[in-house]
Amino acid sequence: MVKLNKIYTRTGDGGTSGLVDGSRQAKHTPRFEAIGAVDEANSAIGHAILSADSQPRRALLRIQNDLFDLGADLATPGAEFAPSEMVLRIVPAQVAWLEKAIDGINADLAPLTSFILPGGSEAAARAHIARAAVRRAERAMVALAAEEPVNPAALAYINRLSDYLFVLARHFNHDGADDVRWVPGANR
Repeated sequence: MVKLNKIYTRTGDGGTSGLVDGSRQAKHTPRFEAIGAVDEANSAIGHAILSADSQPRRALLRIQNDLFDLGADLATPGAEFAPSEMVLRIVPAQVAWLEKAIDGINADLAPLTSFILPGGSEAAARAHIARAAVRRAERAMVALAAEEPVNPAALAYINRLSDYLFVLARHFNHDGADDVRWVPGANR
């Protein structure tokens, strides 16, 4: 268990931050961009929880915990992606859980006949904001993966998470009935 007695350490005052392996990197590196984007996505999900009813709230809290796992995964450089007692990694079971959750929500949704705009209800709008934040985190992780090894399960997880938030937003819009449909060229 993590124990934090002191919040500030002054070790990052020079623009670097520590990783799990004890190394330090500049805070503007692709690795820290990805870690920061995942943190922002987690915060957006926390905001979405405020409008969620009990079942989605439990799922979103689970996802928030997984995103902390993802942050730890990203903070552990290297190409060994098997989890261990000392190395926390996203695992395929976490991706599979998201896929099952997506399928469960999607089964009750009205079929899409148009692209939809982010909105409808407050809960849906918050889920869409979280989805957009997750997509940004995914782009940051893909940028990191272009330079250094990234856990393939972590990349799959972040990709599925945006899908989950999309179907969750539709669920919040009365299973798609209150989705705001895009009308191409409507304002020409």
